[in-house]
Amino acid sequence: MSKGAISQFIQKYYLHFNAASVVDAAKEYENQLNKGNKMLVSLAGAMSTAELGKIFAEMIRQDKVHIISCTGANLEEDIMNLVAHSHYKRIPNYRDLTPKEEWDLLEKGLNRVTDTCIPEEEAFRRLQKHIFKIWKDAEEKGERYFPHEFMYKMLLSGVLEEYYEIDIKDSWMYAAAEKNLPIVVPGWEDSTMGNIFASYVLKGELKASTMKSGIEYMTFLADWYTESTQPSVSEGIGFFQIGGGIAGDFPICVVPMLYQDMERTDTPFWSYFCQISDSTTSFGSYSGAVPNEKITWGKLDIDTPKFIIESDATIVAPLIFAYLLDM
Repeated sequence: MSKGAISQFIQKYYLHFNAASVVDAAKEYENQLNKGNKMLVSLAGAMSTAELGKIFAEMIRQDKVHIISCTGANLEEDIMNLVAHSHYKRIPNYRDLTPKEEWDLLEKGLNRVTDTCIPEEEAFRRLQKHIFKIWKDAEEKGERYFPHEFMYKMLLSGVLEEYYEIDIKDSWMYAAAEKNLPIVVPGWEDSTMGNIFASYVLKGELKASTMKSGIEYMTFLADWYTESTQPSVSEGIGFFQIGGGIAGDFPICVVPMLYQDMERTDTPFWSYFCQISDSTTSFGSYSGAVPNEKITWGKLDIDTPKFIIESDATIVAPLIFAYLLDM
């Protein structure tokens, strides 16, 4: 298939420095897929509130993403945008807000994420009453699930359909739910829904054990990685990291864990690595570490294709996805 206008544009004009890295990383991502490799995409920051779902959902539908690692915020905020989009409030002058103006937003139930406020009542509480019932029903049946599995159940049950405020095709979580795409959500407890679940545990209305844990996510990921790197399945698994933090650090560690701690020395390294981040290299920062540092931790090989794009992921990630979708 011939490349579209966006792809042609970046190939013509993105020739040096970070711009060239965008094109190089996109081409190698495509090469990985063409070789039959799988790809993990990690989502940090507030990419769901940035409405990455408008293009990321299509990446999922076209099988260009095979597993996702995301923060609890990204897991829930895509669904919040789905059911409460018209109630979001944009604050273009967010840099100029006084503490009093920030407090006024809180009193109006508007929780600010940079220039965008998420409406508490229409987003958080609208999901809460439905997800609590799903949590409670599972507990009464003696069933346990991962955070993303509960979200899938809620989406696929249809209980949220009356609230939809955007085209369902623009929700990456819905696209993932339809495919039952594997997701790992490290540190889910610090998300809004994680806090809400903890509050029910404190009140004695739910048991903590109803929710599968981070350790179980790691063992799930280890099994998935082992199965997915069998020669009959794929030649390797690439790692496309949007932002830094736990969404990236958690899943990339599965390789040294299998190789060193499990002593499975036939475990292949990640076959590709790209990170989009505006974090600079500093004292012990994971987000700002150059890819070669990961060689010393047994995550990447000497010859692994490695890319780092020091830029804003809300600008760069859609461009790379557009290239991969031949837009």
